[in-house]
Amino acid sequence: MSRLTARFWVDAYLARLRLVDIPAFVVAHGDDTAGAVLVKLATLDGQARAFTRGFDLETGARRWSELVAGDEPGVDAAIARQRRADPDLWVIEVEDRQGRHLLDEDGLA
Repeated sequence: MSRLTARFWVDAYLARLRLVDIPAFVVAHGDDTAGAVLVKLATLDGQARAFTRGFDLETGARRWSELVAGDEPGVDAAIARQRRADPDLWVIEVEDRQGRHLLDEDGLA
């Protein structure tokens, strides 16, 4: 089964967020073809969560899981560590007071 490139997925994700007026920004541009993607959700109250995509070993399905949650500086520090370990990593920052990120919607796994 063929996979979408990271750049294609990021562009589609940003477009979907724009459709529901959720601001999002590319904070770190990873490898266009095979870069992993990390999504940071900032709720604009000093708190944040970061999500990474992986595989469910039982089903083989792709799924998003929470990497870290807490105060925004702590989440930013965890993301910086991930970037040092993987320079091809994309980082997308989503800003939404309601905590919406859309990662649980169809087509975004």
